[in-house]
Amino acid sequence: MSIVEASDLRLTALHRWIRDDLGFVGCRVEPASADASFRRYFRLTRDTDSYIVMDAPPDKEDTGPFIHVARLLADIDLQAPLVLAQNRRDGFLLLTDLGNDQYLDALRADREVDRLYGDALTALATLQTRGRALANSLPAYDAALLHREMELLPQWFLTQHLGLAVDAELRALLDRTFATLATAALSQPSTFVHRDFHSRNLMVLAVDNPGIIDFQDAVNGPLTYDLASLLKDCYIAWPKTRVRAWALEHRSRLLRAGFALDADETEFLRWFDLMGLQRHIKVLGIFCRLYYRDGKSRYLQDLPLVLQYTRDAAAAYPETAEFAEFLRDRVIPRFAAAQARALA
Repeated sequence: MSIVEASDLRLTALHRWIRDDLGFVGCRVEPASADASFRRYFRLTRDTDSYIVMDAPPDKEDTGPFIHVARLLADIDLQAPLVLAQNRRDGFLLLTDLGNDQYLDALRADREVDRLYGDALTALATLQTRGRALANSLPAYDAALLHREMELLPQWFLTQHLGLAVDAELRALLDRTFATLATAALSQPSTFVHRDFHSRNLMVLAVDNPGIIDFQDAVNGPLTYDLASLLKDCYIAWPKTRVRAWALEHRSRLLRAGFALDADETEFLRWFDLMGLQRHIKVLGIFCRLYYRDGKSRYLQDLPLVLQYTRDAAAAYPETAEFAEFLRDRVIPRFAAAQARALA
């Protein structure tokens, strides 16, 4: 059976669930969005009411974490979709609808950038302070997970995309770099980590902005992870001075909220930069995997920005300078040709 046929069968089952189990007769169901996983989302409208239906194939996606994290976010008064009905056996959820207005679209249009980031950082502070105790119910963002994420770089970006052979010398360099970044991450205070807190997962709302989506991979982990996701966004970039100012404002916001934080500004920014480096090493691998394994090519167009973040952060600290030299000498010379091959 082809993927298209399997998808059509799931869509038939979804319509049946909506009609027979939920009682939505005479409604309209249209695609709302898809993400980087196997999940799909549909907008269900009836008269003036609007809902979102998640389709998460149970052999590939578990709806349990989404349901759990949605409840945690509601408990601390953050605006996330509420689960109105669930069919975990078939992988269907009925959710409240947070609309179509993505942060990314508003930011690209230069609409109230400082207000939007102010709202997002306020929500993040709530997540990290009021949500800190709740994070104990989430998986740990431990050394094993940090390393597993970074291993996507040699497999999918270096080998598959660039055609670089990972010999013993390069393997040793990667091991040293990954160990440094994991140690830096684990030296930070732990708290609630959304794990993909950026402009494509924040929705612009008229009240209690922002809406927060795509949170099912939340973990208990390093304080600056979500901050790096937001301010060193893989889909939009800002001047370094502006990013630094936002990051330090967030540190002050956490201190005012009573977060126990003994890192001075220099140490906080080091956490932030090295955490961003860990994330972007992972993302270079993920974006290539999405293309080569899953046939999703649009993420390749965001690789140049992610690689630039990676170069800048690695070059800023002596403990990652050797990795920065590797990027300069062996990755950058191959990158343009690799992109041209893939995008052709």
